[in-house]
Amino acid sequence: MPNRKKHCGSLPVTPKFSSHSANRYSTRIYRIHNLKVKLMNRLADSLSVTPISRLASIIFMVCALAILSACSMSPGMYMGAPQDVEAKMKAEGAPPGALITISPALIEKQRAEDNITVREDIRRLFAQGAPYKVGPGDILNIVVWNHPELALAAAGSNIATTLSGSAEVGNGYNVSPDGYIQFPFVGVVKVAGMTEYQVRAVLTRRIGEYIHDPQLTVRIQAYRNGRVYVDGEVRNPGLLTINDIPMTLPEAINRAGGFTQQADRSSVVLTRNGTPTRIDLPELTRSGVNPSQILLEHGDLLRIVNRDEAKVFLLGDVFAPRAEPLHDGQLSLAQALGEAGGVNPETGNARQIYVIRKGAEGKAEIYHLDASAPTAFVLAADFELKPRDMVFVDPAPIVRWNRVISMLLPSYGAISATRDMTR
Repeated sequence: MPNRKKHCGSLPVTPKFSSHSANRYSTRIYRIHNLKVKLMNRLADSLSVTPISRLASIIFMVCALAILSACSMSPGMYMGAPQDVEAKMKAEGAPPGALITISPALIEKQRAEDNITVREDIRRLFAQGAPYKVGPGDILNIVVWNHPELALAAAGSNIATTLSGSAEVGNGYNVSPDGYIQFPFVGVVKVAGMTEYQVRAVLTRRIGEYIHDPQLTVRIQAYRNGRVYVDGEVRNPGLLTINDIPMTLPEAINRAGGFTQQADRSSVVLTRNGTPTRIDLPELTRSGVNPSQILLEHGDLLRIVNRDEAKVFLLGDVFAPRAEPLHDGQLSLAQALGEAGGVNPETGNARQIYVIRKGAEGKAEIYHLDASAPTAFVLAADFELKPRDMVFVDPAPIVRWNRVISMLLPSYGAISATRDMTR
């Protein structure tokens, strides 16, 4: 074949990279680039041949260039090899160590963090139960024995509230907002902040000035001073009145009817004075801490979070991509993959399983697991996920290649049909 003069549009071959500076990734890119350059030169040369041959050459060259660019043209999400991910993260300003390999050392570190003692914000909620003290709004029933002229009608009930939330006050002595009651002979008596026995002692002393050796009985007829509100995934949400039984955390949940099936026991939020504190009940019990040590106070808001608010997201080449809720705050990487049917053996790349987590200051933390060997799932079984983690399984390289080919074939068929019609 006679030598053809090179067209001015021919592209020069890119100089080779230095062997000291080019790693395997850059070498692969370099080779693909050289192939593209040669194909572009071939495409330029084809412009000088016959129209039909020129069309066939152009079609071949365009398809070849597209196939060589498959990595960049492949549809769908793709993370890449760990070294590529780390390079991208460094380019975006991520701190060193943002890509973390799931290893036995990392699992041990997780376990050590789990064994840390109870958080200080939870420890501040611990308190000892104390006898109930009378407060504003309470109703007292006071009986002076052998003196019916000082008696009031019998009290209707001693329970805190009815199911509708309204107090059964009966006919007793109402404690004023300032903490006082009015009693015959002795007049106004301050009783706020006292127990039943302390109120009895004060009244016995005061009325003893008018009655010889008085015998009194004092009891709280209606508890209306202290209230907490329980909301969320309990069977009977609403107001609960604090009575003579200490209002511990389990007591409040029990009075509200207990948890519903959708309750997340690891996300019990107690808000006091505008400050929310998340309480993980299973974690407390695993640590040997009795949740009854948490004592509720007047004005507390207790919310039980729905388990659907704490999910992890399984994406990529798994059998069934889905959002999987945590089970009382716990879900391992192996459990999550199992719920999604596992890594798809036909399309998934088991070497490239990533867990993407929102870290400090909103930046992503990425964990990598190479599960090419089944023994790697021992690590996956011990790696605990957190709410809103994303588990992503990369597609295998051949799968990305096939996806590009499947996109090109319809276009190639249309071009071939057009060429046959013009012959």
